[in-house]
Amino acid sequence: MATHNELGKEGERRAIGFLRENGYEILETNWRYGKAEIDIIARKDSALVVVEVKTRSAIAFGLPQDFVNPKKIKLLVNAIDHYCRTIDFNGEVRFDIIAIVSERNQWELDHIADAFYYF
Repeated sequence: MATHNELGKEGERRAIGFLRENGYEILETNWRYGKAEIDIIARKDSALVVVEVKTRSAIAFGLPQDFVNPKKIKLLVNAIDHYCRTIDFNGEVRFDIIAIVSERNQWELDHIADAFYYF
């Protein structure tokens, strides 16, 4: 597996651990619909939380969260809409980003709740 893929998988493992430690129930990981993949679908209280994990080895080209673009947001929204219809969920849906930077074996995780809205 390519180094960047290993970094991304480790970032997702760390994000899942962080969420669990903070009271989130992990429902799905790497859930796919069409061309979209939702990294983590979790539940916190009564909300369904869509978590996009972005892991980078450096911030020279921008912060990890800067790479969640409008196209990605649209894919996530369409995918979670399908997921909600599949499980007959009509409650609150929240979109979070977990931005992770791993430089020189130091891991920094930033959880951005309500990272974006889609109307």
